[in-house]
Amino acid sequence: MSRRLRQLLAALAASLALCVPVAAAEPGVLVLGRISDDPAAHYDQLKPMLDYVVERMADVGIREGRILMARDARQMESYLRRGRVDWVTETSAGAMALEARAGANAMLLTERGGVGAYHTVFFARRDSGIESLGDLHGRSLAFQNPSSTSAYYVPAMEMIALDMPMEILLSPFDRAAEGSVGYLFARSEFNISSWVHKGLVDAGAFSNVDFQNMPESYRRDLVGFHASVDYPRALEVVRGDLDPAVAGRLRDVLANAANDPAASEALQRFFGTTRFLPIDAGTRRSLDALRAGVARVAEVLE
Repeated sequence: MSRRLRQLLAALAASLALCVPVAAAEPGVLVLGRISDDPAAHYDQLKPMLDYVVERMADVGIREGRILMARDARQMESYLRRGRVDWVTETSAGAMALEARAGANAMLLTERGGVGAYHTVFFARRDSGIESLGDLHGRSLAFQNPSSTSAYYVPAMEMIALDMPMEILLSPFDRAAEGSVGYLFARSEFNISSWVHKGLVDAGAFSNVDFQNMPESYRRDLVGFHASVDYPRALEVVRGDLDPAVAGRLRDVLANAANDPAASEALQRFFGTTRFLPIDAGTRRSLDALRAGVARVAEVLE
């Protein structure tokens, strides 16, 4: 059997795991989880890093690695609570939700593309007349999806903090009631910028990294009018009852990966990760604020 065929079969198994019962965790097996709407693509991104880690964890009894996909955050929370998943890579808001709802523990900060922290930029067309968040009353705002940190949770937190009423819209052609902000999900960063550029929605919100990477033709016509504070870009989390020896060894292997040439390809495939960093006191304060904000968004909007 070819290597590629084995990968495809493994990815299919990961995909099927989205809709079938999950067997009990097995001793000696490290399970890496991911919330995914594209299991096959994500499997190829996760597997090299999992293999790298497992090869270095024999001294704590780990002999095999497996990947388990969840269709949404609720399913991943269940996997963590039941011990079906040991380790999850997540955005910072998603990680805080897993801490609050599933007893997970944030273990390391994940730096991607050399960026460990980012912030949300709200933007609109230059000719829109929108210059502040207060100008969004009666307007429409595009987010990415309900799990995005920079393109949902953080911008929603900003508006909730200002007591701005929000209502979900049926489509880009739906309009918000006067005095409220209408929001909808565009599913991708490109769709957000495209919808704003074409005037389908009044404003959009996503990370400063995505704002900087917009097509030049869009950048000429779009302008940022508000920015949030910085938040960690991504985190590695483990289930709360994971064997401390396994959790500690996993932390050490990941923390040292950036200094190991053998990890170079695995890191790059792992969503463009450049290194894993310890969570210091300043990062923890930022995460605590984000955790409270995520809970507030869930209370108000979900």
